Amino acid sequence: MNDAVEARLAEETAAGTPAPSGWLAAWSLGLREWLRFVRQRNRVVGSLGQPLLFWLFFGEGFRETFQLPQAGQQLAFREFFFPGVLVLILLFTAIFVTISIIEDRREGFLQAVLVSPVPNWALVLGKLVGGTAIALVGALVFLLLGLTLNLQPGLLGLAGTVVFLFVSGLGLTGMGFILAWRMDSTQGYHAVMSVVLFPMWLLSGAFFPPPPGVLGYLMLINPMTYAVGGVRQMLYWNAPELAAASGDPPLWLCWAVTVGFCAAMILVGGWVSRTRTKGDLR
Repeated sequence: MNDAVEARLAEETAAGTPAPSGWLAAWSLGLREWLRFVRQRNRVVGSLGQPLLFWLFFGEGFRETFQLPQAGQQLAFREFFFPGVLVLILLFTAIFVTISIIEDRREGFLQAVLVSPVPNWALVLGKLVGGTAIALVGALVFLLLGLTLNLQPGLLGLAGTVVFLFVSGLGLTGMGFILAWRMDSTQGYHAVMSVVLFPMWLLSGAFFPPPPGVLGYLMLINPMTYAVGGVRQMLYWNAPELAAASGDPPLWLCWAVTVGFCAAMILVGGWVSRTRTKGDLR
């Protein structure tokens, strides 16, 4: 069936039928992701509700026991944990958005896009930018809670935080795109989330600074460590001594790793989208 459709599209293209605009297709796919997300309230609640509960419960539970020796009593656990929750929102939203790839394949929508004259890059761009926009909006809504904390970003730090969250969200959505593309079931994707994605966040410096030993080395090679560290240093732009007490990598290194990770995920996502799985032949 797919061969017949591809042959017909090839004949129409050879006959002079104009190909659709790749930018318009990317915009349409991105808008579809946005509408699909906001209409499913369970996804909206899941992407924002669980990180909020984590922040409230863990923040209260560790309030009396958490202390950074370098920062004394100036940095409470809720403030230390806040950047990690922002990255968690990006991660959860990326998971909820890219899981639609599996659903689209099951419903036949993805196969229709793949055999259409739409450029392959439009599919990748639409999915990634649409998902990142959703993640960024959720993170910015949660960022308003920072007004209740002793954060000191300033205007420059706040603008840098928004840009950094966008780059981090684009990389995480790209990673979710790559994982979801090879999956044929949502159950398999949830298993990967539990075994790979969630442990990556736990070892990102969101809960504790990098300790000596094996855990410290694992955190150094974890790209989420640099996402959390970059957000934390942006939020304490006017109080660098508090950010330094968290033991995060230098800000320039956080930018370099995060931008490099984002670029790598986009390139790999474009390559993966050219491959076919068994689900595409159904």
